[in-house]
Amino acid sequence: MILTLTLNPSLDRTIEIGSLTRGAVIRAAAAHLDPGGKGVNVSRALLANQVRSCAVVPFGGDEGRQLVALLSAEGIDMIPVPVAGATRSNVTLAEPDGTVTKVNEPGTALSPAELDTLGGAVLDAAQSADWVVASGSLPPGVPVDVYADLCRRFTAAGIQVAVDTSGPALVEAVAAGPTLVKPNREELAEATGTPIMCVGDVIAAAGKLRAMGARSVLTSLGADGALLMEDDQVWYGECPVEARRSSVGAGDAMLAGFLAAGARGTRALAEGLAWASAAVGLRGSRMPAPADIDRSAVRIGAPDPAQPLVSGG
Repeated sequence: MILTLTLNPSLDRTIEIGSLTRGAVIRAAAAHLDPGGKGVNVSRALLANQVRSCAVVPFGGDEGRQLVALLSAEGIDMIPVPVAGATRSNVTLAEPDGTVTKVNEPGTALSPAELDTLGGAVLDAAQSADWVVASGSLPPGVPVDVYADLCRRFTAAGIQVAVDTSGPALVEAVAAGPTLVKPNREELAEATGTPIMCVGDVIAAAGKLRAMGARSVLTSLGADGALLMEDDQVWYGECPVEARRSSVGAGDAMLAGFLAAGARGTRALAEGLAWASAAVGLRGSRMPAPADIDRSAVRIGAPDPAQPLVSGG
């Protein structure tokens, strides 16, 4: 079972528009409302592919109750933890060529008592988990070492931990020795202080994260694919997408597919890429089901360090 923790979940509204013109009145072609947050998306993707998962989710206010209702409607196994503040809402403007513009609210602060309650819920549920996924941004005021602290506690209990976050929270978590971290290109560059312009730069920066404490590094590179570094091995993979509709949640789908396929080696990398590519082809922040996933376009091989990168993660 894969347990996910999302400290800063959201209601994600995706609005499809013809083009984004600043200052204009824009008519929407369609709109979609989905439960959001990195860990939530990982659990949604796993459920869509019949992989057992449980999501630990703080919720508050009308938005939080709507979030829980949406997750319940999808059949997500979850542990909802009530908090005083209101759950945030995010808005994505999606254009036909795949360009997305996101406006994310910061979220609501969590008190020390609420963090303790969430941590206790995760620790109790983690006793029957193979993996704990700690992912997403931190709400305002939450200590940057919160994921690092959880990582140490789970690792001591023999539970594998995957971390997908950014900034100081990622640096702190890496030092706690997680089994896996999944940064995108920008997050990897920020965490290591390394400009990333080509595949060789990704390899160098991923090596720095391993030297800092991470055992494996899975880097999502957007349209450029992904790179996996584990032990002394490095693999690079690509999976072209013909019709890009929304990149929202694609990295979460990648992590879910990677974990579902055993979280090691080329098979897991290929599965993660296939799930991510399928997510990019879906509207809103939908997670791919088996019928959406095409593994035939995935290509895995040795990386070419000189290959330039053209997109973000």
